Amino acid sequence: MTDGLTGALPALFDAIGTPVLDFVLINTSYLVLIALSSVEFARHLRRARFAGLEEAATSPLTQPVSVLVPAHNEQAGIVSAVQAMLSLRYPEHEVVVIDNGSQDSTFDRLQTEFDLVEVRRVTPKDVPVRKDPSSVHMPADGRTPLVVVRKENSGRSDSLNVGINIARYPLVAMVDADSILDPDALLVVAKPFADDPRRTVATAGVIRAVRWLQGHRRPCRRRADAATHARPHSGGRVPARVPLGCTGWSRLRSLIIISTSFRLFRRDVLVSVGGLDPDCIGEDFELVMRAHRHMRRQKCDYAITFVAEPVSWTEVPSSERVLGNQRRRWHRGLWEVLWRYRGMLLNPRYGRIGMLALPYYWLFELMAPLVQLVGLILVPLGLLTGVVDASYAIRFLLVAYGFALLVSLAALCVEELSFHRYSRWRDLLAVLVAGDAENVGYRQLTVWWRLRGLAQGLTNRRPVSGAMTREGFDEGESR
Repeated sequence: MTDGLTGALPALFDAIGTPVLDFVLINTSYLVLIALSSVEFARHLRRARFAGLEEAATSPLTQPVSVLVPAHNEQAGIVSAVQAMLSLRYPEHEVVVIDNGSQDSTFDRLQTEFDLVEVRRVTPKDVPVRKDPSSVHMPADGRTPLVVVRKENSGRSDSLNVGINIARYPLVAMVDADSILDPDALLVVAKPFADDPRRTVATAGVIRAVRWLQGHRRPCRRRADAATHARPHSGGRVPARVPLGCTGWSRLRSLIIISTSFRLFRRDVLVSVGGLDPDCIGEDFELVMRAHRHMRRQKCDYAITFVAEPVSWTEVPSSERVLGNQRRRWHRGLWEVLWRYRGMLLNPRYGRIGMLALPYYWLFELMAPLVQLVGLILVPLGLLTGVVDASYAIRFLLVAYGFALLVSLAALCVEELSFHRYSRWRDLLAVLVAGDAENVGYRQLTVWWRLRGLAQGLTNRRPVSGAMTREGFDEGESR
């Protein structure tokens, strides 16, 4: 028995090299993406003074936008959310709220606030939907660019498909009801469409976890003012390398995941690909992948762009249970979409998407929890059996945490030098400490959550909902 164990030890030692290699490769890839992001940020800052946002805000040539807001039981903040979106600085836009079978007073509050009346309106069938609108409502004054659609509950994706059919304008923004948009958000994300209207298919902006000034969650009586009171959540779990990674992928023209809280599409492309898939858990990711596949098969020259400037703020999970459910759902969706589009993997027909982006997401995003689990098991086992030298393990651990800290520090420096989002040194320090602390405890929890999500995908089980209770943003609204 001892001989058998001794014979297995070399294999154990060799296996430890797998998580080590994965660690080196994934952190090196982060550094490469950060470097690419820094180049893009420098380009963005050079052009910022000549971006022409003021001209776009008043120009009749700026393409109008339909802002779609799916809402299900959003009474806590729906009125202020709509008010804020109506007040966005943009030459011409409409807000389309899709009441997805709410069982609370979501519609009643909208009706009272905006004096809604039912109107006869023929809804096109450009995108297939499961539940047609039961009624369409608009403000009685006829001037407020608001449309409220009521329908039976059929899911967020189907609600957005209804909104695509209702939308009148060539650009369609999809916004979560709990998001806070900067006043110039639409101008910023629509800028690539003005710069390159032929090629640009979709854009998205940075999403931030919100933190209130003076420690208050609800300092504003009006949601429209909320963006001026928001700061980056320095104690949150949203590493700076995430938006930087998106910027890096955008520069490589290989962006396949964009924000689910705020993104902008050409309506004709949404119609061409058939809208969102209500059966897919990772419906936002799947929509972008379907757009890539469609444009590649049509041999079109196109661009899906990530806007470097932060434009949106959102609430984050307030409990470990909700956060865990959310992470499991995300990883379950990642597996589902990658498996659905496995035919694009390493397929030269799909260019950088098939040859670069998809291999990365398979190896370093989908399979990363398995590799990390191997490391968490084999390294302690190697120490117990004496295969791994204790001094070597300590040195490697120090190097590993040092490398991870370097990545976090590089990401923070690039972002802060570019946008100066943190007004106090203690906020910067808090972000750095949070980024370092996530390596102990939180990262291991994330591995467990993601593994469960992967298991749900492999066994084809539906995940627990990642929905969370919204606390809302306005003092005067009940929760």
